[in-house]
Amino acid sequence: MPTLLKHSVGIDVSKKDLDACFSTINNDLEVKIKSTKKLKNTTSGHKELIAWVEKHRKEKVHVVFILEATGIYYERLAISLYNEGYEVAVTLPSKSKKYMQSLGLKSKNDKIDAKGLSRMGAEQKLDAWIPFSKNIYELRSLTRQNEDLQKQKTAAINRLESQNQGHRPDKFVCRQLNCLIKLIDKQIDQVKEQISKCIDKDPLLKEKVENVMTIKGLGIITVATVVAETNGFLLFKNQKQLVSFSGYDIIENQSGKRVGKTRISKQGNSHIRRAMHMPAFNMVRYKQGNMPHHYERVFERSGMKMKGYVALQRKLLVLIYTLWKKNEPFDPQYHTSSNEEQKLLFSHCSEGIKKVPEQAGTLDGHPCNESQEVLFSQS
Repeated sequence: MPTLLKHSVGIDVSKKDLDACFSTINNDLEVKIKSTKKLKNTTSGHKELIAWVEKHRKEKVHVVFILEATGIYYERLAISLYNEGYEVAVTLPSKSKKYMQSLGLKSKNDKIDAKGLSRMGAEQKLDAWIPFSKNIYELRSLTRQNEDLQKQKTAAINRLESQNQGHRPDKFVCRQLNCLIKLIDKQIDQVKEQISKCIDKDPLLKEKVENVMTIKGLGIITVATVVAETNGFLLFKNQKQLVSFSGYDIIENQSGKRVGKTRISKQGNSHIRRAMHMPAFNMVRYKQGNMPHHYERVFERSGMKMKGYVALQRKLLVLIYTLWKKNEPFDPQYHTSSNEEQKLLFSHCSEGIKKVPEQAGTLDGHPCNESQEVLFSQS
């Protein structure tokens, strides 16, 4: 007789409602849906959800909850379940979408999504979710507020420029826009000050941030954003996971003799990519390590400056990760030659350094005759 391995509860989360699906998987790898339920995304709704799960749960059988990372709406439920001692997994919508497409699901609604998530949680072993600490959560709120203010400032500047370039600029509107820009500048300064205070409250966090900021041209806002969005790199086992999480992973488009454009996926955390934009320019301006040389090689190969800067964004992000993990300052004199870079740029795994086969190509197409470490060694 088949033995139950685990229960999986897939939950499609919206602002007001929860669509839940309870399923099981046995040792024959048969997934069966046992029950579905619609609840409110409130504290009482969370308690009702737990009671419903315990009603259908077989004694001593492990249960896992799987949710999509839909904005901030999933967070209260995830924290409630985590505090009750349940295992919670949070997946990116793009990942669950691809999984459901592989099942041949053509229709889409909340109930179907919940069933797909439940099946995904039953069939796959997903990484357990860990909530942000109070400090990191505060830091994330502040960095996202800074990002929103920067967007508002850009919009106000564009409207002011539009007014000034018009046939008859409205002086009243121009005065208001100037006042708005000054107000936003003041609020940006206040947010930056609050970010510094938040970091200073945690001695270890402060030490690590200061070590990362020894990279010239890298400001506290960028470092705080990366740390806050990744929860201090808590769940990342290697650099490839970080690159994928941030949307810097490479997407190839090639079939037979046809070779399409190679690009980054952009299916990841957009806050990180936005924060890394300006520092990439600074790496070339301040000539940090071999960053300018790497930029020139990518630009020479592709003929596109922005492609070179995007490559620097990814390289800089991994450098931040490495310095954070090792808790060491940046050494601008420590760099490798082009022949020592690997094809995938960074291919570390949690077990150690992967070796590159002889004659393997690097990211920029140069030959690589020896197996070497990547730019920055890992602890």
